[in-house]
Amino acid sequence: MIDRNSMNREIKKNQLRRQIVSSSPQEGEDSQEIIKKALTRVKKRRIRIALVLFLVLIAGAIGVYEYFTHYQYTQYSVAWSKDMNEGSYVGYLSFGSNVLKYSKDGASYLDSQGKEVWIQSYEMKSPRACVNGNYAAIADQQGNSIYIFDKSGNTGIATTVLPVVKATVSSYGVVAAILEDSTSNYIYFFKRDGSVLGVKIKALLGGDSGYPVDISLSPGGTQLIGAYAYLKNGTLNGRVAFHNFAEIGKNVNDRLVGGFDEPYDSSLVAQVRFLDDTYSCAFADNSVSFYSTKNELSPELIRQVAVEEEIRSVFYSEKYVGLIVNNPEGENPYRLDVYKPNGNLVFSKGFQYQYTHADIDGDHVILYNEDSCRVYNMSGRLKFAGTFDFPISKIRNGRFPNTLIVTGTQNMKEIRLQIGGQYQ
Repeated sequence: MIDRNSMNREIKKNQLRRQIVSSSPQEGEDSQEIIKKALTRVKKRRIRIALVLFLVLIAGAIGVYEYFTHYQYTQYSVAWSKDMNEGSYVGYLSFGSNVLKYSKDGASYLDSQGKEVWIQSYEMKSPRACVNGNYAAIADQQGNSIYIFDKSGNTGIATTVLPVVKATVSSYGVVAAILEDSTSNYIYFFKRDGSVLGVKIKALLGGDSGYPVDISLSPGGTQLIGAYAYLKNGTLNGRVAFHNFAEIGKNVNDRLVGGFDEPYDSSLVAQVRFLDDTYSCAFADNSVSFYSTKNELSPELIRQVAVEEEIRSVFYSEKYVGLIVNNPEGENPYRLDVYKPNGNLVFSKGFQYQYTHADIDGDHVILYNEDSCRVYNMSGRLKFAGTFDFPISKIRNGRFPNTLIVTGTQNMKEIRLQIGGQYQ
């Protein structure tokens, strides 16, 4: 009788032989084909892993975006504070990533930590400042001087014979100014060193162009948009006109390449602005108009938004145009409307806050009064509402996404926005 254990050993040996035979290369299949199949399996596995990781990253990015879009800051801490010399303070303007402070007796450029980069002394009765890209200009309204600056300091001083009504600057330092005498107005142009350019436009209320109310230079300095008032059948009407000072506009009378009267029948245009070298806007008492100069010799009105409510404020940046109007319907007395440069609506939001100033900085709308502020993102969501223990003159974005620079006549502070806790 055969031993049972010996039989079991023989059975296991036979099973092992069959497994070895079945796993060995099939007849006719060489080693290169085996390697190719193995590599294909590895590649497919790596693609599946990469696809899973990509989907996880996308989901994470969406989650982070939704979080930062929807959450609201509830308090702040002070990152740093600097005492300000009030002097004859007039105002602040955002200038690049920093702040331009101007007054009756001088101007200074303050960096993102409140340090003075440069100081310029002058004497003006009524200083008015404007900024475009890397240049700023401060004109003495009804005076005879215009100071031109870049981020390193004063580049020139333009002196005029006639009183200055209004001035605008390009991002290359070219300045255009409305000057007036007893019978007519003129638009003069100056280089960044203050010297006069050989171009001027004469304007009369009863003339072909009308009386210039406001002007704005394109960043490149070759285009000018003007708001004019003119008489039509004894009624004062508004007009928007475009002038081109590049080579293509030199053969046109007064460099006038486009004029728009019909959109402003029985209304006046109070303010105009070039947002960039292509898009510009005009604010009338009952509308906001969006223009394109992609064809510089043929400006186009791409959209006009009628505004039935009373317009309280207008403000803008390179990327957005904002309006605040009275809101007679509903529980909110005011409405904030923000548009893209092509006239498309970004968002519309009702609110109750009693603001005195409105600005756009980056992707934030900042409303503020003497001692508080409201910050909205471009989804129309309130991101921060806070109060301060010192008077406010200007608020803008800080160095980091969750910081604001809050400036007043007495203090300049960078505040760090936070979630939860107590105000400091």
